[in-house]
Amino acid sequence: MIGRLQGILAVKHPPELLIDVQGVGYEVQMPMTCFYELPDVGQQVTVWIHFVVREDAQLLFGFNTVDERALFRLLLRAQGVGPKLALTIMSSMSGGQFVAAIQNKDIVMLTKIPGVGKKTADRLVVELKDRLKDFTGADYNTGLPGTEAGQGLMAPTPSAKSEALSALVALGYKPNQAEQVMRKVATDDMSAEDIIRQALKAMM
Repeated sequence: MIGRLQGILAVKHPPELLIDVQGVGYEVQMPMTCFYELPDVGQQVTVWIHFVVREDAQLLFGFNTVDERALFRLLLRAQGVGPKLALTIMSSMSGGQFVAAIQNKDIVMLTKIPGVGKKTADRLVVELKDRLKDFTGADYNTGLPGTEAGQGLMAPTPSAKSEALSALVALGYKPNQAEQVMRKVATDDMSAEDIIRQALKAMM
């Protein structure tokens, strides 16, 4: 079981990263709210891991803190929520926002997340409200979409928009929806991470 990785951040391709641990590269998927806080490529990084083993794949999901990983694992315990949907939920809003949405029974906010319909939102509230009652926003990341976080390594490039589009689609947004929002928020001088951050903010 892999619980934590510490090594050199080799590649950042949202929502995935590659960590070089003594010559072995580990591909890790990470919520965008965590991704924003990563250091530049080439720097040391420590990531807490949730390890998923399937018949056709072994998947690593990474988080900057143990609390973020704990929230991810709580989401997986909810009926109908798999790793991909949990990743999308945590990319669409911060941990603090999600806890508040559950405690306030904010179905409208929850259903803005791709893959979360009204039935799923209702089920999340019912199943997680008691489990999250002792948590506050301070227990989880504050990397809200739209907040100023670490700049990351991605310098503006002609491919930033296409990279951002690929990330949004990987998170469950429809290509047409992602493209429409990106046209409103993206500028030529923005990095892929900045475009994703602003697009997620606009869609919530």
